[in-house]
Parts: sequence; structure tokens; C-alpha cells
Amino acid sequence: MTLAFNREFDPRHGEAVELMPGVRHVTAANSGPFTFAGTNTFLVGTSELALIDPGPDDPNHFEALRRAIGGARVTHILVSHTHRDHSAGTERLKALTGARVLAAGPHAFARPPHEGEERPIEAAGDTDFTPDATLADGATVEVSGARLQAIATPGHTVNHVALALLEEGVLFSGDHVMGWSTTIVAPPDGAMTAYMASLDRLLARPERRYLPSHGGEISDGPRYVAALKGHRTEREAAILNAIRRGDRTIPEIVSAVYQGLDSRLAPAAALSTLAHLEDLIARRMVTADNLPILSARYRPKEASPDDDLASGSS
Repeated sequence: MTLAFNREFDPRHGEAVELMPGVRHVTAANSGPFTFAGTNTFLVGTSELALIDPGPDDPNHFEALRRAIGGARVTHILVSHTHRDHSAGTERLKALTGARVLAAGPHAFARPPHEGEERPIEAAGDTDFTPDATLADGATVEVSGARLQAIATPGHTVNHVALALLEEGVLFSGDHVMGWSTTIVAPPDGAMTAYMASLDRLLARPERRYLPSHGGEISDGPRYVAALKGHRTEREAAILNAIRRGDRTIPEIVSAVYQGLDSRLAPAAALSTLAHLEDLIARRMVTADNLPILSARYRPKEASPDDDLASGSS
């Protein structure tokens, strides 16, 4: 199944856009190569509201949300994960509304950072964020008669959750599934093994309409998730083939696998490659000369370091 992205999306920055009865979004004006047209903050409910992903700590976005809230009572602020473009605006909204803040937990690593490891997107992590209570897997939140259920979907981050609007067939998919692009999985924050397992988890669920935190809706979520899974499997095979052909470093592998890559996305491609390599190492298909980090050298599990000298690889 071919993976087809949809980048046709009008963010209408600063406006509350109705997506269906009882569901609106306001898109923050934080457009960029990793955020697309900006972060979508969702308002779920009518007289009572739950807010999903407050977005960046931006006064203009806060004012747009204040206008959208109007006279409604905000009972819950739900955070899909602790990257600053999603969670940094939480404190302003909590101070305004008094709402209870729920998330899977504070920012954390999927694995401990290795000594001397480069972490190019470390600034994205919101280490200041602490929820009022833990949003456990399977927990539900009721607002204006609607029920939202938390679905643990680690991978992009270890504390990522999607939220299902039960009885409506709608899934707020956060950054786990987006229609405009694949999701960055960047160790040590994220892990490819967990990401792929989380895709399988969504495939087993009934929701079809996905509302991601960046870009527009996905009308057939399960079909798109199946295509995402196939894409990741193909990417893994290409990485493994590059290593078997003699590529040993992540820059060499990225050059071979990511043809025509926007240079601004090279660090993300390197980190996604590292995530795939960690998964391949766990499955005993690849080995590293030391710890699996961006600067390590990699080879097929059956190969030895002497093979590099014999093949003339550098």
C-alpha cells in the first residue's frame, strides 16, 4: 500500500474552526519544517470543554484560545506528549481556567542517554512540564456528555498518548500519526520498537477518522496506518541493504536511503535512522562498534570489523 501525504491544509491561524459538532481546533502560528502549518489545539465539548494540546507558550495563541473558550468552563487540559510545541502553553491556560492537567507523565527518555551522545533536538523536550495527575492507558474523561479515552502510543516520545472520542469513531492522534508527514522517532526520547508496536495497537482499534496535532484530518485512519507501517518496513529494509552494501556510518546510510532530502530535515533523518538501527540491533540483525549513537559505525550482525578493511569501506 502506497503512503500518500496530504499537505492541503488551511490553518486559519487564530480562528476556532469547527470540525464536527462539539469539536473545534485553533492552529498556532508556529509553522516550521517539523510542525508543518502549526500545532492544532483541540476544544472538545460545548458548555464544558476539554482542551487537547495547549500548544506553544505563545501570547497570540493563548488569546485565540481564550476567545474560543468564551464563557464555557474548561474542566480538563489533556497533553498528548511533552514536546514544547504541544505542552509549553499549559501553564497560561491552567491559570486562566483552573482546569486539571492530565498527561501520561513528565518528560522522560525511552532509554538512558549514552555518555557523550549528541541530542540534536533536545530543546524540543518540555522538562518543566508536570501534570496534575497521570492519564493512564484506558482512562476516560467525560466532558459535555462525550467520553475521551487515553490510548498509550509510545514511540515518538515515551509518554505519548492518543485520545479516542468514544462513540464518535474519532481519534486525536497527536504526533503519532500525521497526514502531512511521517513521525520523527528520535532516540533517546523515542524508540522505533515502541513506535511500531503502537501502530499495531491503533490498527486493532475501531476509530477511522483521525485528527492529528499537525495538519488536516485523515479520513481513513486504519488504511493510512497500514501504509505508514509498510513505509517504515521498507525504510528498515533500505537501511539494512545499505549496511550490507558497505555503508557503515549514519551519514553514509542517510545519503543512500533518503534521496532528495531537504537539508533542514537531515538531523531528523539521522535520528530516525538511529532509531531503526537500535531496533535492528535489538533483533540481532545489526551490530555497532560501540554504543548505538549517531557517531558509531554499524555492520551486519554476521560481519566482523575486518570486513571493512577487506572491502575498503571508510
